[in-house]
Amino acid sequence: MGGPAAGAGELDATFTETVRRTGASIGGLYLLAPDEQLLYLDALCGAPAGLAAPWSRVPVASPAPVADAVREDRMVWVGDQEELARSYPHTALALPYPLALVAAPVTGVRRWGALLLMWPAGRPPYMTGRERRNIASSCRRLARALEESAGQGGPPAGPGPPRVLSTGAGHPSADPRLAAADFVERLPGGSCALDLEGRFTYLSSGACDLLGSDADRLLGTLPWHSLRWLDDPAYEDRYRAAVLSREPVSFTACRPPGQWLIFHLYPDASGISVRIVPSGTPHPAQPARPWSPHTAVPARAGQLYQLTHLAVGLSEVVGVQDVIDLVADQIMPAFGAQGLVLSTADAGRLRITGHRGYAPQTIERLDGLPLDTGLTPAGRALTSGTPAFYADPEEMRRSYPEAPALSGKQAWAFLPLITSGRPVGIWVLSYDRPHRFPAEERAVMTSLAGLIAQALDRARLYDAKHELAHGLQQALLPGALPQVAGLQVAARYRPATWGMDIGGDFYDLIRLGDTAVAAVIGDVQGHNVAAAALMGQVRTGVHAHATVGTTPDQVLSRTNRLLADIGADRFTSCLYVQVDLARRRATLASAGHPPPLLRTPDRGARPVDLPPGPLLGIDPGADFPVTEVSLAPGFLLALYTDGLIERPGVDLDDAVAGLARHLGEADASDLDRLIDTLLKRTGTTGQRTDDIALLVLHHADGGETR
Repeated sequence: MGGPAAGAGELDATFTETVRRTGASIGGLYLLAPDEQLLYLDALCGAPAGLAAPWSRVPVASPAPVADAVREDRMVWVGDQEELARSYPHTALALPYPLALVAAPVTGVRRWGALLLMWPAGRPPYMTGRERRNIASSCRRLARALEESAGQGGPPAGPGPPRVLSTGAGHPSADPRLAAADFVERLPGGSCALDLEGRFTYLSSGACDLLGSDADRLLGTLPWHSLRWLDDPAYEDRYRAAVLSREPVSFTACRPPGQWLIFHLYPDASGISVRIVPSGTPHPAQPARPWSPHTAVPARAGQLYQLTHLAVGLSEVVGVQDVIDLVADQIMPAFGAQGLVLSTADAGRLRITGHRGYAPQTIERLDGLPLDTGLTPAGRALTSGTPAFYADPEEMRRSYPEAPALSGKQAWAFLPLITSGRPVGIWVLSYDRPHRFPAEERAVMTSLAGLIAQALDRARLYDAKHELAHGLQQALLPGALPQVAGLQVAARYRPATWGMDIGGDFYDLIRLGDTAVAAVIGDVQGHNVAAAALMGQVRTGVHAHATVGTTPDQVLSRTNRLLADIGADRFTSCLYVQVDLARRRATLASAGHPPPLLRTPDRGARPVDLPPGPLLGIDPGADFPVTEVSLAPGFLLALYTDGLIERPGVDLDDAVAGLARHLGEADASDLDRLIDTLLKRTGTTGQRTDDIALLVLHHADGGETR
């Protein structure tokens, strides 16, 4: 498990107390990664880390309860499995058990993450007002604990294994008191105990007799590892259902050669009590399937559980790095691998695009190996399209004498990534110890390679289009803003992070003399090449009219007629502001654009009362009202596009007022840092569906208080 961060003691105590006090069977604390696009599981109660692996990382933009809680800053309640499947089908796939859950945002001076609590399905399918208030109060305490932790060295710096904590509700014991042992020994059948990881912690003599093994050999092991006849995904899934649902579970299994046993599992916060009794006849739903050394070992239930989740995730990823992260996070634990390399063919060589579990110097040796079937197992697998599996170094050495020394690993699976008959790349799983690859495991890996190939092919296309589109976008924006004495200026363009389209947001600063400038910002309707092309025409038109001394209303009127003449089928919003530093006056005109924000030296910030004209491109003869405002020494003016303020369910006036409040509180000594603060406080540093343009002008001669 992950080690606690500095100052994490109070955080952990607050978290475990919240889980215990709410009566939840399982609790999870999710924190935002530094880029605020991912939620990772930082602390966990009531379940082992292995069970939580498929839902340990959740993209903020994904349709999941914890993501909705953070993104929309609200408490999300799901009363039962049916509601979970209806509202969050992907989450239901990762948690296919009867339960209820709540996800609540953990927010203080900033967005920290979310609290997830789960209860067995037996609880009422609703939350009382008192419960909601208690959970909200707990989230505020968690936020304060995180803030205190940050002051002592920070909360965890990024994704890693979660800390698995105990609520103190119970503790498993492998050495029960003698009286309890005597009581258990007198019961018919057999009794045993498992911890939440699934390991044996106690076995009665009756259980050993029925299971056909000694306690010394079984204690500390997983049943499906130490008892080969229990090595079936269905049996492991019954254990998983008991842990996650906290409901009793029963199943029937056949101990070779023909002894049928009934297992009753009774879970709680400390582990699972198991009663084993003989059954006279085979269970009708489970025909006898005695195990022998020649019986194929079925895929682990944990693998199937995680890989099903992986298949869903691969359908949603967009970029190559997203594919690499998802494959590494899900496949490596599913197959127990310690290394992963994803390579693509480039100019006759294998270029590594992603890896895990290898030292940098090893990757340097492996990157760029020739794509020659006689030199590398990866090259042969890719060119032949046939997977290759090597259980130990000696097996590989027989075909490739020097290959084992390149990586230092002890077992390898080389899986070509083929889509539409075309090789996309090669996926290599490796192990630190020799590893046998049974037929079923090879089949699962090969099937997954097909899914990964399709996802990687889509991701490479996405990355190429994304780079081209946003390169075009940047080329249409000003490369540098002009220098004006007494005026500090900063601008930022943030492309939408969802989808591959480009947008029509633009900004410009036009020098009109030694003491005057024109600040322009606008947004062309749409997110495609046509929108970007029209944006370039609008910006050029505004620039041309501004430099000949035209007033703001005339600049917009002439640009409006230009759009009418070229037959533009897209509407454009635009804000034009002439700033005269000598007169300390600003003259403004708007074509349906959000009002600018004006901040005075006393840090009062407000939207400028500006009557907007119609959008450009609607009415060729439209008028655009002009507004003139006084500018105090040290003023700060912020122009922005609607991507900075528009949020589902949030009133636009409230959003503008909130942005003005953040602008008033921000430190203006560094405009780039001020812009970062505005983006962060308005929740626009994560996934977005709209572009953002922001232009800030600060009069440098004022004595503003900081």
